Amino acid sequence: MSDTIEEIMDSPVANTPTEKFIPTADQPVELTERAAQTVLDILEEQGNPEGVRLRVYVAGGGCSGLSYGMALDENTEEGDAFFADRGVEIVIDAMSLKYIYGSTVDYVTTAMGGGFKVENPNAVKSCGCGSSFTTGEDGAEGLDTRAGGGCGSCGSH
Repeated sequence: MSDTIEEIMDSPVANTPTEKFIPTADQPVELTERAAQTVLDILEEQGNPEGVRLRVYVAGGGCSGLSYGMALDENTEEGDAFFADRGVEIVIDAMSLKYIYGSTVDYVTTAMGGGFKVENPNAVKSCGCGSSFTTGEDGAEGLDTRAGGGCGSCGSH
């Protein structure tokens, strides 16, 4: 990717929610067609509420120290970055962006059901189901990563 996280966070597109989000040439987080369609279908089921975006974030926890999170969110916070991919408006807080920059979000269906899965090039280790990860840093600034003990999804811990 040609842009650094700092360049993306400083760009007007990243810092300004607009009526129509403009995709950047170098998406910090990409959605597969299936993931985007799933989000769009959920929004349609909810009546396409105005101002609701897909928030992608990282939180402390899970068996590997950090866990992925996604939610439909109408709120924004100072420092949030705004992007669009495949018709889906995406918002990511600055702290999370540094851990998931370059990731691809997919929607997968298994025998146990369906769910979103993140392919993260920054992850050096992840749990069996892929819902938690570590980047190999000693700690994750701003996150409590001591919880550990298992994500409960894959039974790997």
